Amino acid sequence: MASMEIDSANSNASDPDNPRFSINVLQLLKSAQMQHGLRHGDYTRYRRYCTARLRRLYKSLKFTHGRGKYTKRAITQSTVTEVRFLHVVLYTAERAWSHAMEKRQLPDGPNARQRIYLIGRLRKAVKWATLFAQLCASKGDSRTSLEAEAYASYMTGNLLFEQDRNWDIALLNFKRSRAVYEELGKVGDLENQVLCRERVEELEPSIRYCLHKIGKSNIQASELLHIGEMEGPALDLFKAKLEAVMSEARSQQAVSMTEFHWLGHRFPISNAKTRVSILKARELEKDLQDSADSLPAEKRLTIFDKIFTAYHEARSSIRSDLVSAGNAENVKDDLSGLDKAVSAVLGQRTIERNQLLVKIAKSKLVRRHDEKNEKVTKPEELVRLYDLLLQNIADLSDLVSSGRDRKPEEVTFAEECSLKSIAFRGERCFYLAKSYSLAGKRAEAHVLYCHARSLVEDAIQKFRSENISDPIIEELKTLIEECRANSCIEHATGIMEEIKAPENLSNKISNMSLTGAEKKPVKYLLQSLDNYESVIANSNTKSAPRIEAFPPAFQAIPRNPIVLDLAFNFIDFPSLENRMKKDRKGFISRLWG
Repeated sequence: MASMEIDSANSNASDPDNPRFSINVLQLLKSAQMQHGLRHGDYTRYRRYCTARLRRLYKSLKFTHGRGKYTKRAITQSTVTEVRFLHVVLYTAERAWSHAMEKRQLPDGPNARQRIYLIGRLRKAVKWATLFAQLCASKGDSRTSLEAEAYASYMTGNLLFEQDRNWDIALLNFKRSRAVYEELGKVGDLENQVLCRERVEELEPSIRYCLHKIGKSNIQASELLHIGEMEGPALDLFKAKLEAVMSEARSQQAVSMTEFHWLGHRFPISNAKTRVSILKARELEKDLQDSADSLPAEKRLTIFDKIFTAYHEARSSIRSDLVSAGNAENVKDDLSGLDKAVSAVLGQRTIERNQLLVKIAKSKLVRRHDEKNEKVTKPEELVRLYDLLLQNIADLSDLVSSGRDRKPEEVTFAEECSLKSIAFRGERCFYLAKSYSLAGKRAEAHVLYCHARSLVEDAIQKFRSENISDPIIEELKTLIEECRANSCIEHATGIMEEIKAPENLSNKISNMSLTGAEKKPVKYLLQSLDNYESVIANSNTKSAPRIEAFPPAFQAIPRNPIVLDLAFNFIDFPSLENRMKKDRKGFISRLWG
């Protein structure tokens, strides 16, 4: 049976007066949740789907609540004459639950008034889930009744879990739901067994948390973070509760945190909110460092985003304190130094994150197109990432170098930044050469490979002279060999292309034609006006019919004759002076003539 279909064949039992309906509750809900928003945690979209689904069910059942004035119509045991009435109750419970989870996912968390509304919606979900279990007990088959009881127990556990009370009753409900799904996971088809096992795994963290709150578990609050690493709608309440517990634990630890150490400086921290934010960032940094090799790149990027959020919260608290500090110079100096230190640490983490992005891009650079249908990285993308790294290094170096009294640790740190800047410039030049090579510009690529090699050798020499050990040195040594190999390849390829250039040019010129070479003979309408043929092209051809070739082909035409008068310079013409008219002169002109 498909997840969104009703098994009508098995819906009626042998007794026609008391029909038994069958619904695969977990499969139905999982399919609806994954298709309508909860794959990405969008509870708003899922709530709207439940509302639209209920509207369709009400109309199809002709079970509306009147026009204009609302008249409530209750669903009782006698009302349920077909399975769609059970769907109405189930989706009403889902709508209330998704509305509560929507309030839970507000950016700053629900305030007091929103929390009251949230618990009210969870009570509604428990009410409708309980009614669904009662109706399925009398109108459904044994499996449907069991799944309905498990669903009602799960909703009741969620309500008590959110209310922070009656942990023993919440534990009992979660265990009851888990036991039902464990038994149902042993029967049925493979898809149903997988879904039941997934639901059991989703319930396990909530059960362990209830045991922790009751005091029957030795697990510590800091160890609870590793329980909720799975994804799923059933874990969202647990994760929200876990974050609240960890915030409380951080607040207790932050009492002992009075100073922030950075490059030989000690800055006092007086604001409790700043302490909690810095402590949260340090815990995330520790988790990132401890599991650097085991975590996938996507998870590490997510942790980096959380670190940035924590440090930005700390900076906003520090700057709020700066505004309210007034004329107290000592307090303002301490807060300015703390702001500078937190900004520098944030810059370092930004560089580390961009280096991780470079590593991911390099792994995709040499990957083939047919591997997992992933997009292959272009060298231009790596050039852009190295531009970002160079900008980050420059900003961090300027921040550390600012100030009057610089300690030796700050000077050493600034020198390391300048050395890393040279190394990043060399790697950027290498991938810029690769982009020119792919464009067919051999001379430019050869020059850039040589320049990248000189930059990398300069960086390695300076690292050794300063006695600085950095993992980037081994990467630079490999890069030198790649620069040398690629420059030789570009040189040889350029010579071969230069030798073959005249031959390729002559081949291209010999293939030129005034009329053009058609791959297939094309029949035009104007060439067959005397023939009775269809204007429309044949059904087996994809090309449209053509009236005339455009632009028209070149044609040879006669040229006007050119007359060259070559005999003019060799003809001796007779003298005509005796025929010319002579001028007559007067008496005075004769005297002066």
